[in-house]
Amino acid sequence: MKNFAMVGVAGYIAPRHLKAIKDTGNNLVAALDKFDSVGIMDSYFPKADFFVEFERFDRHIEKIKRQKNIQLDFVSICTPNYLHDSHIRMALRRGADAICEKPLVLNPWNVDALADIEKESGNRIHTILQLRLHPSIIALKNNVELKNKQGKHDVDLTYITSRGGWYHASWKGDESKSGGIATNIGIHFYDMLSWVFGEIQENVVHLREKDKAAGYLEFEKARVRWFLSIDEEMLPKEVKEKGQRTYRSITVDGEEIEFSGGFTELHTESYKEILKGNGFGLQDAKPSIDMVYDIRNKEIVNFGEKHFLIK
Repeated sequence: MKNFAMVGVAGYIAPRHLKAIKDTGNNLVAALDKFDSVGIMDSYFPKADFFVEFERFDRHIEKIKRQKNIQLDFVSICTPNYLHDSHIRMALRRGADAICEKPLVLNPWNVDALADIEKESGNRIHTILQLRLHPSIIALKNNVELKNKQGKHDVDLTYITSRGGWYHASWKGDESKSGGIATNIGIHFYDMLSWVFGEIQENVVHLREKDKAAGYLEFEKARVRWFLSIDEEMLPKEVKEKGQRTYRSITVDGEEIEFSGGFTELHTESYKEILKGNGFGLQDAKPSIDMVYDIRNKEIVNFGEKHFLIK
C-alpha cells in the first residue's frame, strides 16, 4: 500500500484520482484545497486529513514523516493549470513522485526546468495522458502502423463541450492561468494525435477566441483539421435534440473513430501503469505542450486547409 497526498481535491477531475487511488489498493493520507466542499472524500478516504491552507498541509506532511515515520510515495495534483509547476516541485521536495493532470505545465521551458529537478531529486514526474490507454485509440495507432500508408491520412477532429457562464468567471477563463481553450480542453487530443501520427511538422491557427479555436496540424503521417469549442450553439442539431451537451468526433480518411465511451476507468488504468513503473513522463508530455504554446502565440492566418465549421 502506497501513501498518497492530493492537492486540488475539490476540483472537477479529483474524484477520478480518488477512485484510482482507492481502486489500486492505496491510501490517501492528506488532501488540500482552498475550497472546503470536499464531501466526496467520504466515499473514498473518510479518515484522510484535510486542509484549506497550504502551510498547514505542508507542515502536516513534515510532521507525520518525523513523528509517525509516514513517508509520502505520491502526490496527486488536480489544481488549476498554472499551479502545476509549483505543486510538482513541492512533491519532489517532499521525496514523493508527482502524478499531475494535464497540461503538465503551460510552457515548454517549464518542462526543461522540471527535468533538472527530477534528476536531482531521484523522484519521477508522471502525467495523465489517458487517451493513449483508450482501446479505440490504441486500435487506431495499430491500424495506422499496420497500413503504413503511402502519403498522409486526412483527419478531422471536432470537440464541442458546452460550458456555462461560470467558465469565463473562473480561472479557466483566464488564459494566463489555463492556457486558453486549446490548452484547457484540447491538450489530450493533441497528445493523442502526435502519439498516433508522429512528429509535428506544421502548426497553423485559423481561429482563436475565448470560447472556440481552430487550425491545421500536419504530422508525419496525417493532415489534421481541428475545431474546439465550449459554445453550446456550435453543437450539431441532432446532438441538441438528444439533450446532450458534448460532441466529439474524429474521422480518419472519412471513417469515424468511435471513442465516446470507455473513459470512466482510464485514470485507474493510468495509476496501475504508474504503480508498475510505467506511465508517462515529461518527455511524453512535451510535444503537446509545445503545440498548445504555439497555438496560443502564433499569428492567426486565413489560408490553408480549414476545418469545415469555419469555412
